[in-house]
Amino acid sequence: MATAVFNQAIGTLQSNRLFNSSGAHHEFGNVPARLTPKGFKVNIELSTNRSYGFGKRNFGAIQASASPTLVDPVSSPSNNNTSDSKKKSSEAALILVRHGESLWNEKNLFTGCVDVPLTKKGVEEAIEAGKRISNIPVDMIYTSALIRAQMTAMLAMTQHRRKKVPIIMHNESEQARSWSQIFSEDTMKQSIPVITAWQLNERMYGELQGLNKQETAYRYGKEQVHVWRRSYDIPPPNGESLEMCAERAVAYFRDQIEPQLQAGKNVMIAAHGNSLRSIIMYLDKLTSQEVISLELSTGIPMLYIFKEGKFIRRGSPVGPTEAGVYAYTRTLAQYRQKLDEMLH
Repeated sequence: MATAVFNQAIGTLQSNRLFNSSGAHHEFGNVPARLTPKGFKVNIELSTNRSYGFGKRNFGAIQASASPTLVDPVSSPSNNNTSDSKKKSSEAALILVRHGESLWNEKNLFTGCVDVPLTKKGVEEAIEAGKRISNIPVDMIYTSALIRAQMTAMLAMTQHRRKKVPIIMHNESEQARSWSQIFSEDTMKQSIPVITAWQLNERMYGELQGLNKQETAYRYGKEQVHVWRRSYDIPPPNGESLEMCAERAVAYFRDQIEPQLQAGKNVMIAAHGNSLRSIIMYLDKLTSQEVISLELSTGIPMLYIFKEGKFIRRGSPVGPTEAGVYAYTRTLAQYRQKLDEMLH
């Protein structure tokens, strides 16, 4: 089962290799399909004067501005009056999911910004995550630039009852955009834009990347390695601290993702332990001491409801038949009811 779903998802995904093994900017790959609906634009700016704690390396700043016209008849209001529009825009679902187990997780290696795929167990975790959120609306997906996060998002969406197709967005010339334009309204309705951003990457572990965690403790001392891994503001050699990771991840969330939630878009973020810890620190208003003890399991989604400008944490959905998950808000309950009516 896992192999079949994995092959289906990978058929729609080709890695955007933004980072090589050292974490440096490398190149953009092609994607198998491109969707540029009217009103949606992704701008990519390469900057040589911005550095985020990676020693002397400089990184391009990817800025995405999105207002996709992907109208979902399942989640659209039953009528177009003003009160319904306000209600829709005042409440949205936010799903956070750490990628499934990667090859280097399995080998107990420091991974950071190294681009490694999921293991078989990681594929199964991503599929299970998809089952847990299969009745929760998803209008937009944000992932890191790393393949393990993108694979997790794609695999999870194969389990969603709405059966929309994730399409990775990327910058194109005007001519290329006209060549790849999708004109079918039905196709647009069945698509979900996926925006990849390096700001959501795992934190850069510098000289520790690729080293076995146990062997590293022997080399540098157990206490020193614990400081590098669990302190808030002390980075490993030529790497990022959690504080530095939070600066880029939270800034991206506030500038690019939060406005989508404010507009009533339901968002899923597939990313990494430290970039998601950073975002949760912002959402739950955690202190620097509280966040260092926060642990996130691979492949376990977390649900937040954005309502009246506040984030309400709802924990992890247990499964698609758990009634309590969809009783959190009337919007989720109505969405599931419409899915049931449409699919049965």
